[in-house]
Amino acid sequence: MGLYRDEGVVLRTMRLGEADRIVTLLTRGRGKVRAVAKGVRKTKSRFGGRLEPLGHVALLMYEGRELDVVTQVESLESFRVVREDLDRLAKANALLEVADQVAQERHANAGLYRMLLGALRALSARNSPLLVPAFFLKVLAGEGAQPVLDGCAGCDQVAAAGVRFVAFDLAVGGVLCPACAQRVSAPSVSPEALDLIRRVLTGDLANALNQGDGPAAVEVDRLVTHSLEHHLERRLRSVTVLNRW
Repeated sequence: MGLYRDEGVVLRTMRLGEADRIVTLLTRGRGKVRAVAKGVRKTKSRFGGRLEPLGHVALLMYEGRELDVVTQVESLESFRVVREDLDRLAKANALLEVADQVAQERHANAGLYRMLLGALRALSARNSPLLVPAFFLKVLAGEGAQPVLDGCAGCDQVAAAGVRFVAFDLAVGGVLCPACAQRVSAPSVSPEALDLIRRVLTGDLANALNQGDGPAAVEVDRLVTHSLEHHLERRLRSVTVLNRW
C-alpha cells in the first residue's frame, strides 16, 4: 500500500457524504479502480471538474484496502466535442457502461483500456453510427466470445461449400445456415450487415466506420447489442437512452 501514479478514464461517479465523491475509473495499469475524491463537490475544489465521466486524466492516488484516495489529478483529454453533442454523449455513455461491466477491479486490461480511449477519440472526430456496435464487437472478441463468421455455428458447414448464412445469434455461436436458423428461431442477418461485422473484426475498422451508414449499420447495431447483453446477462441502461435519439 502507498502512493502510485496511473492514468485512466472516468466511468462513473457517486456522491459520498456532503462534499466527497466516489469515482470509478478504468486505468491503464490497474484495471478498474474505485477511489474517493475528497472535497471535490465544494465550490473551491481544485480538481472536481476533472473527475467527471468521460474525463481522461492522469492521477496520483493512495492505495487503500477497499477504496483508493485521489490526491492529484491532471486533465489529459476532456472530449468536449462529445460532451456538447447529446447524440455523441449518449453513445459515449454506452461505451462507459460496457467498459464498467467488463473490467475487473485491480486487474489490468490494457486491450480494453486502449479500445475505450480509441473509441472516445474516434467518436470525438466523427459521429459514426457504427462506432458503438463496433466497440461492442471488439469487446466480445476480447472476452473470448467472438462470433463464428466463416461457417455455420450450428452444423459447421462452410461458405465455400455454397452455404448461405441467413441468421446471427451469439447464443448459438455466430452465423447460421437456413436450416439451423429455423430450428432455433435466430434473428435474421442481411449480407450487407454480415459484411460490416466481418470488416470490423478483421482489421478494416476505419473504412467500416467511414462507410457504416444506412440500414445495414442499424441492423448490426441491433444484433450486436442483443449479443452483448446476452453475454453480460443484463440489459444495458445506456442503450435504452441512446435509442431515444
